[in-house]
Amino acid sequence: MKQLLTLAAVIEAVTGLALIVAPSLAGRLLLGAQGTGVAIPVARVLGIALIALGIACWPGPALLGMLAYGALVTAYLLYLGIRGEWAGPLLWPAVVLHAALTLLLARAWCKPSKNRAT
Repeated sequence: MKQLLTLAAVIEAVTGLALIVAPSLAGRLLLGAQGTGVAIPVARVLGIALIALGIACWPGPALLGMLAYGALVTAYLLYLGIRGEWAGPLLWPAVVLHAALTLLLARAWCKPSKNRAT
């Protein structure tokens, strides 16, 4: 069972990396259609989520997966907001929310706990 979970974690993380690095190519190979426009940043956020899922499913704590997701998606949404190309009215509140949750998760990660592995 552990080997299967590790294999699934690696596959999801590799797919996530492909969606971040080459979202149009990954979309074409997976779905038969090339992503354009707003599909590109959405695919990249999905890629971040898949990498975080892979980290969470790797034999280790799920908290680390959520921390990775929070930090990476905060950074990417911040990047989108600074560039200004893809900035809707809820982008900045989403950046602030993800940043706050990431800080709380980081605090929980740094706090010694017997139950961190759950």
